[in-house]
Amino acid sequence: MRKYILRHEKGVLRALEILPGFFSWNVILFPYWGILVIPNVVAYFILLFNIYWFYQSFLIAITSIISHIRIQASIDYDWMEDLKSFPDWKEVNHVIIIPTYKEPLHILERTINSLINQTFPTKQISVILAMEEKEDINVRNSKFETLNSKFGGNFNHFLTTVHKLKKGEISGKASNERFAAVWFKKRFIDEAKLNIDYFTVTSCDADHKYHPNHFACLTFKFLDNPKRFRMFWQPAVMFYNNIWELPAITRVPNTFGSIWNLSQLPRKDRLINAQNYSLSYKLLDEVDYWDADKIPEDWGIFFKAYYKVKGGLEVEPIYLPLHADAAQSTSFWKTIKVQYEQFKRWAWGASDDSWIIKNYLIDSEIPFWDKTTRLMHVISSHFLWPVNWFMITIGLTIPTLLNPAFGRTTLGYMVPKLSSLILTIALSFLIVLLFIDYVYRPKRTQKVSIWRIIISPFEFVLMPIAGFIFTALPGIDAHTRLMLGKYIEYKVTEKV
Repeated sequence: MRKYILRHEKGVLRALEILPGFFSWNVILFPYWGILVIPNVVAYFILLFNIYWFYQSFLIAITSIISHIRIQASIDYDWMEDLKSFPDWKEVNHVIIIPTYKEPLHILERTINSLINQTFPTKQISVILAMEEKEDINVRNSKFETLNSKFGGNFNHFLTTVHKLKKGEISGKASNERFAAVWFKKRFIDEAKLNIDYFTVTSCDADHKYHPNHFACLTFKFLDNPKRFRMFWQPAVMFYNNIWELPAITRVPNTFGSIWNLSQLPRKDRLINAQNYSLSYKLLDEVDYWDADKIPEDWGIFFKAYYKVKGGLEVEPIYLPLHADAAQSTSFWKTIKVQYEQFKRWAWGASDDSWIIKNYLIDSEIPFWDKTTRLMHVISSHFLWPVNWFMITIGLTIPTLLNPAFGRTTLGYMVPKLSSLILTIALSFLIVLLFIDYVYRPKRTQKVSIWRIIISPFEFVLMPIAGFIFTALPGIDAHTRLMLGKYIEYKVTEKV
């Protein structure tokens, strides 16, 4: 098999690109034709899917509570005091790459302010504003000059790079970050003959706001871990910077997305770096940085490193919140559109699956169970993305209309009742989510009325609608485009 795949690599990759869309469309349509041919199988399939969903909901509730307890402890902990027990802690340098394209100045100022407010010495932090050549040169220069004059003296280095798209590259975060990271290593590590073992690199979106303890905690975990050159570090990314400014229909999925990110931190069997993460510069250089020809860069760099170093990689949680902007535009309908595009881009992560599966099949050195566990998580996360909503929300309701006779059977009567009971019990876990959201959502400002606070828990009745618009539709959109070879272009999420 390995020889065949390597001889026909292009064809194999194309066939594997078809898999997510082929799977999701077939599973979504299965109840509608299956109810006419094998109705009993369809009924049991949907019942088992609902049980699976109940199990996942239960795990999210439990792991959210675990994360919450650990985050509260981490927020109050004096990381700097413990960090000083390492004799070499002053040698650690953090390089933070902030890819930016057309972000407003106030967004960048907020991010950099959160770095200045770190309990960790900022003179051991270098900031790179990774800009794109296609942005107007006067706007680029004006933003950097303003930020440099205001903040530059606080850091070890405050730098800017201008990425020019080359042949074979795709416009996006990965190609921009790669350019900045390679340039910094050559200019500031290699030429100065500094020890790369003490450098970390952090991928940071332009709208991210760090907790003050973030880099003290990261430095401690870096020095305390003997496997530091085989690790990624991941905080709890929460879309709360502008949560009160959003319409209810997009506030609901962003709230769920925030709690989902928090709930994944204790799951070392599932945790993969996303959105904002750190790793050692040595590991990044060893695996040749991000791939400039790919749009998804977070899971992409993890699995690129995973296969290059032959397994053994882990993602260690940083139990601290990191606030990010949710997609927002200048009007209600524009916000719906940019939110949809953002979820479609995230669903496009399925484009990584082809080469991840290919490497899984040809690799003979990584332990079987280790690589299989990783692959199953990738497949369940990506392949089921657009499927979940149809199985949970519609279930047997519409399929039974196509075969009314089955609905009058004992099985046809009992399965919807059992499914409804299971999903109703699963809704009880929503109480945990509401509690977590209450703790971490920013407190209301004067612009936010008390009335909105009172009715905010009832916004979750919008879950079925929001799930369809922002999960099912962008998921099946991305899968179908990938299946047909209609590749998407990277679009920066609008910030206002």
